[in-house]
Amino acid sequence: MVMIREARADDSRGLASLRATWAAEQDPTTPDDPHFEDAYLNWMEANPRKFFVAEQDNQLIGMLNLLVFQRMPKPGKQASCWVYLGNVYVLPAFRNGGVGGRLVDASIEFSERIRAARMVLSPSSESQSFYRRLGFGPAEELRVRAIQAVRP
Repeated sequence: MVMIREARADDSRGLASLRATWAAEQDPTTPDDPHFEDAYLNWMEANPRKFFVAEQDNQLIGMLNLLVFQRMPKPGKQASCWVYLGNVYVLPAFRNGGVGGRLVDASIEFSERIRAARMVLSPSSESQSFYRRLGFGPAEELRVRAIQAVRP
């Protein structure tokens, strides 16, 4: 039975493993990087996020993370927040069985609990219909400007 829950500190290595598996799935030429787990754990420490995981038989089989943006308060009005949903991934053997939808549902429930004003994401072309089925629509209030990275 698949359990969906908030990630714990002891899930960090399992999350790193899922991320490495995902990267290799996207690009089979991804090298085996013996330093990746340390880099991932350092990234997690420097970039705190709320993770949700799917677990079966004590093995992580899926994940997602949320970045909560705290808005600046205004006089007479409490601060609010909005949530960015990212990095939804489920191992191939567990896809198309509702695991991804359950992960997103858990993140929506969390966002409602913290009274987020909105939830946003940047879906891949392959995941558009998945998010549409879960109630996500086009963002009409946001604006985007692409930034070209300056390389030394």
